[in-house]
Amino acid sequence: MYSYSDFDAAFVRARVGEFRDQVARRLDGRLSEEEFKPLRLMNGLYLQLHAYMLRVAIPYGTLNARQMRQLAYIADRWDKGYGHFTTRQNVQFNWPRLMDVPDMLDALADVGMHAIQTSGNCIRNVTADHFAGAAADEIADPRPVAELLRQWSTDHPEFQFLPRKFKIAVTGSPNDRAVTRAHDIGLRMVLRDGQPGFEVVVGGGLGRTPMIGKVLAEYVPEDDLLPYLEAILAVYNQHGRRDNKYKARIKILVHEEGLDSLRDRVAAEFLHRKAQFAGVPPAIAGRIADGFRPPAFRPGPVPEVRDPVLRAFIDSNVTAHRRDDHAIVTVSLKGIGATPGDATAEQMRVLAGLAETYSHDELRISHEQNIILPHVRRADLAAVHGALHKAGLATANAGLISDIIACPGMDYCALATARSIPVAQAIGQAFADLDAQRNIGPLKIKISGCINACGHHHVGHIGILGLEKAGVESYQITLGGDGTENAAIGERLGPGFAHDEIVPAVERLIGAYLDLRLGADETFLMTCRRLGAAPFRAAVYGEGRRNAA
Repeated sequence: MYSYSDFDAAFVRARVGEFRDQVARRLDGRLSEEEFKPLRLMNGLYLQLHAYMLRVAIPYGTLNARQMRQLAYIADRWDKGYGHFTTRQNVQFNWPRLMDVPDMLDALADVGMHAIQTSGNCIRNVTADHFAGAAADEIADPRPVAELLRQWSTDHPEFQFLPRKFKIAVTGSPNDRAVTRAHDIGLRMVLRDGQPGFEVVVGGGLGRTPMIGKVLAEYVPEDDLLPYLEAILAVYNQHGRRDNKYKARIKILVHEEGLDSLRDRVAAEFLHRKAQFAGVPPAIAGRIADGFRPPAFRPGPVPEVRDPVLRAFIDSNVTAHRRDDHAIVTVSLKGIGATPGDATAEQMRVLAGLAETYSHDELRISHEQNIILPHVRRADLAAVHGALHKAGLATANAGLISDIIACPGMDYCALATARSIPVAQAIGQAFADLDAQRNIGPLKIKISGCINACGHHHVGHIGILGLEKAGVESYQITLGGDGTENAAIGERLGPGFAHDEIVPAVERLIGAYLDLRLGADETFLMTCRRLGAAPFRAAVYGEGRRNAA
């Protein structure tokens, strides 16, 4: 994986020193909170309901064992012994003291990590397919492009004060695991005459105005990608709305001006930018490429699996690797009743050790709040499973109903209007039986604790949105959302439910699905698409409640 150059390391260390001085001035009163707020946000430090929260960038979700151990060290020394992995492939520490944050940032810099541009109206952490570089269905590893975008966008002088935050996702596979169509810019690798380039999607986003991104360009050669993206950002920076923060994302510009108008503006700007672009310097391009060379795989046997527990784990948590004798292992952070996305410091150390021993020193963070070991020999799966089991990390539920995405909600977040973690825990407990989960089959439940949709509920097969209504938590259900290459926004089912009503409502949904499906091969999403929402609505609300609504 890519490691920092001397320039990178000096840049990050200088930013820590600068922020250390700012924190000192805030602590002794020379800076007010109003003056300090924009400075802390530039360094990923939020003020939440109960404490500060430090959001740490994990570019394209890739970590090595040393970095994971450092996160564990930070969790133990300056937080409460755990970290929370997010839908942006970041990690958050929820309980730091302000006086400790500069030391935390210094500790991150020791292993080539930082919290820069994890907040603010700038280009945020670039995300990517969490199976990148390993997936059997991949055209090519998209992470060299993601790393180039990281370097290009970090502290970019033109794009530090955009109308609103800006998110980019990249995938190298036709099967979209990076939710590219729900990003401001989504990049999907495609081939033309045997040459890889990118389909560029623009204007996707969730939040209070959910929209699926539209194709701005069907194919942009890789050599033209930076000036093309610069052209999009320049047009957005100039024409995006700044009068209303809720209408400031590029999706609103696309919606109000139209895709063709935006395409014309970008095309004109692209000619200007391309004329000035001399290409990526070969030394930089070579250094990035070297950082993503495939590891030195060791051939191994593909043993027969006779242990039924291991067989069940492989069926749900193991994905095909580009090599037949290797596999991709998804480590679920969704143990039954656990907080989605949380890992203890000790669990982080176990994962670091497994990465070193069995996965060529690589770990990935998925946007679904799980951890990936991307390069495990099939001959080692039993040993990996055994170690995960001892650490409480072997729950065989990846992609099943208890593998729930949930934002921190009102347990931590200052913006939230309802709890999301307890809802996820209660659903997990209601469907605790793994055999029953396998009978239900693939299903993605996503929960957000407010309209900002950090839990991606709009693209959940079942989405749950928690809101405050007349001082009481109320939960809306959406149905049929999808974050893949067939992306769709879920349809709102009807009136909301009280906190104690939402789990029974989900149970009625699942019961209806099991009654309606044509067979075990028809997934929940397939049944929704075949029949629409009506039979599910009837099952959830019943005649009396539907009439009352």
